[in-house]
Amino acid sequence: MAAIDKVRVLVVGDSGVGKTSLTHLIANNEPLTSPGWTVGCAVEVKLHEYKEGTPSQNTFFIELWDVGGSISHMNTRGVFYNPTHGIILVHDLTNKKSHDNLQRWLIEILNKDGKDALKGGDFLDIDPEQFLGSTQIPILVIGTKLDMLDEHHKNKILNKTSAGSIAEQCGADEICLNCHEARSLAAGTTDSVKLSRFFDKVIERKYYSRDTSRKYAGSYNPSLPG
Repeated sequence: MAAIDKVRVLVVGDSGVGKTSLTHLIANNEPLTSPGWTVGCAVEVKLHEYKEGTPSQNTFFIELWDVGGSISHMNTRGVFYNPTHGIILVHDLTNKKSHDNLQRWLIEILNKDGKDALKGGDFLDIDPEQFLGSTQIPILVIGTKLDMLDEHHKNKILNKTSAGSIAEQCGADEICLNCHEARSLAAGTTDSVKLSRFFDKVIERKYYSRDTSRKYAGSYNPSLPG
């Protein structure tokens, strides 16, 4: 049987925002009943059909690297950041600070990955051109705990424009969901389409050139490191 190629997607954000529940939902299409705290990093693997329903359809492994958000591990978690093929930035919709901190998470990853994201040493000034275009790392922003908002705030978030948000700055799609509801990412939903489109971008960046010819950069072998 032919080997299946893989990509590594980092899932990062502050401690307690729901990264472990999110990665479980994405990988298993079902909620995690008893999530725990992630120490170091946990990896879930999802089979993804690239460009499903087209002549270019192909199967890939998506490795979801759920990186623990504890501040005490800040100086050691860089070992998980290389290689980075895609980034999912996760924040808690009930905690604005967790959204504001996504800029620091992004800069932390890009610095470890050898990218020059610190323009003049300014943590809070993200250059959108660093993240736009097929040569840059694809990014997806996900807000969790949608179910914990009252109807007024829920409608405000779902109907708002993303002016000034990190998703807008990075040219990224944004999803707001409840990780404890299996239908949140049900096939055919808007959020499911956004997620699938993100995974396609990640695969495209690693394996496909502009003329759509394959660039084989390695195949999946469970005995080998990423």
